Amino acid sequence: MAHMQQGPPPPLPPHWPQQRIPSRRKRLRNWILLLFLLMLVASIFKSWNDRVERSIPFITKEAPPITALHPYVSLKKDELIAEAAKLGIHILITDDHRSHEEQDALYEQGRTTKGPIVTHVKGGGSYHNYGLAIDFALLTPKGKAIWDLEYDGNRNEKSDWMEVVDIAKGLGFSWGGDWEGFKDYPHLQMDFGFTISELRRGFRPPDNPAIEAE
Repeated sequence: MAHMQQGPPPPLPPHWPQQRIPSRRKRLRNWILLLFLLMLVASIFKSWNDRVERSIPFITKEAPPITALHPYVSLKKDELIAEAAKLGIHILITDDHRSHEEQDALYEQGRTTKGPIVTHVKGGGSYHNYGLAIDFALLTPKGKAIWDLEYDGNRNEKSDWMEVVDIAKGLGFSWGGDWEGFKDYPHLQMDFGFTISELRRGFRPPDNPAIEAE
């Protein structure tokens, strides 16, 4: 019987799946995606774990002493000054970070020392003590600091004070004039969702508030 020459194997039917070896680029993409997912899960877990710790009253943390404004608050403070100046309003930051001792001395004003009462909290009870608050005043053309809520120095028929407050709120500050009871009109703060109790126990907002902003 004559030898028959074998030709190439017949092609697979179109409905049969064909195995393909993943390319190097596809494998790299899969590894990057897996790494991203792991980092996302770790970030969510860390945030969740921090929130749980903050909610437990007896858990405390060792925290370095605070000697200046939180970096994000400081950045927004500068933006506030610049944005107000664009409207012809010049402001003076009269207070920012305040030590516990300075807070205690301020608390005594109007109680055991001369002057009006300007605060109802002792050292450790103010967001100033944690670098998360500022106080401001308006500046007249002659450079005099005033606390006049009706002053219209740029003559646009609006209160300069409230124009500054509106800018501050747009930057993420909350205003002491919105508090119930005692009103602190010069006061602006960013607490990032942290209570005074949590701050007292050593918990601190991150330098980048986008990580844990509420």
